[in-house]
Amino acid sequence: MEVLLSISLIILAVTSTVKSCPPSDRAALLDFKAALKEPYLGLLDSWTSQDCCQNWYGVSCDPSTGRVADISLRGESEDPIFEKSGRTGFMTGSLSPSVCKLDRLTTLIVADWKGISGDIPACITTLPHLRILDLVGNQISGMIPANIGQLSRLTVLNVADNLITGSIPASIVNLQSLMHLDLSNNRLSGPLPSDLGKLTMMSRALLSRNQLTGSIPSSLANIYRLADLDLSMNQISGPIPAQLGNMRVLSTLKLDSNQISGSIPASLFSNSGLSIINLSRNNLDGFIPDVFGPKSYFTALDLSYNNLKGAVPKSMSNAKYIGHMDLSHNHLCGSIPASSAFDHLDASSFTANDCLCGMPLRTC
Repeated sequence: MEVLLSISLIILAVTSTVKSCPPSDRAALLDFKAALKEPYLGLLDSWTSQDCCQNWYGVSCDPSTGRVADISLRGESEDPIFEKSGRTGFMTGSLSPSVCKLDRLTTLIVADWKGISGDIPACITTLPHLRILDLVGNQISGMIPANIGQLSRLTVLNVADNLITGSIPASIVNLQSLMHLDLSNNRLSGPLPSDLGKLTMMSRALLSRNQLTGSIPSSLANIYRLADLDLSMNQISGPIPAQLGNMRVLSTLKLDSNQISGSIPASLFSNSGLSIINLSRNNLDGFIPDVFGPKSYFTALDLSYNNLKGAVPKSMSNAKYIGHMDLSHNHLCGSIPASSAFDHLDASSFTANDCLCGMPLRTC
């Protein structure tokens, strides 16, 4: 009997330690919900019970504390709710500052709802545990909070496909844990922070389709983990830092549709890890570096719409593989090297130059 009583007391003690959502977290979530309107699927209708850690759509809690840890609301996902309805999500409203009261929050994803507008709450920078901030695919406007660099644990910052204006905050270089940065397709202006290279953990930096100006910081070469760098479709000027060609992990470099000038650093083409290079639609001049070799492997190489002169480098014929290549709309001249690497290319890859000849163009 005593043994059974002891077991019962142990079970009671264990179950009593299971934490449920505190009223303060529940109230903050309800305020957050009140600022949003999701008219078609009723996803937030589940946010009604007393315990917000149980069966609240997109909400999860830390089991040891009972505090809200994650809000994950994606308008485009493989959730059966979307599949059954045959539609993607649509939500309007704004991001309520009440979310900042959830001071144990590690993940805030409110992505691809198409209609959410307003600013990013400035108080978001006071969430000390935040690791993921993903607000892609809305109509969020205003500026990136100036103190964004306070989020020392942030690994993902994705605010792409919004209407965000202003400059990139100088404090962003303090995000020492940041691995994925996507600010693309907004209305950001001003220069890239010169010390962006302090973000040494970053593997992807996607900043295309903005109105960024100034030059490419040479400090980017210090980001030894960086695999993808996309600065395309901006108003960036100045030369391409030669140091970018020394980055051993970099595999994709997109600088197209800017105002970049000067010559192409030879290091870009001698780097065997770089497989996608797009430098098209700039003001590049000089010669195409003749540094290709048997380790050169390009799935895409686009140098079109520049002011390049001279011949197509003979060393290109030594390349292991060149998938898509476009050298059109330059001032190249001379014969195109005969190479099996070019067999799949048609005339459009070489057209609109000064005096190129040879297959696939007219014979010399």
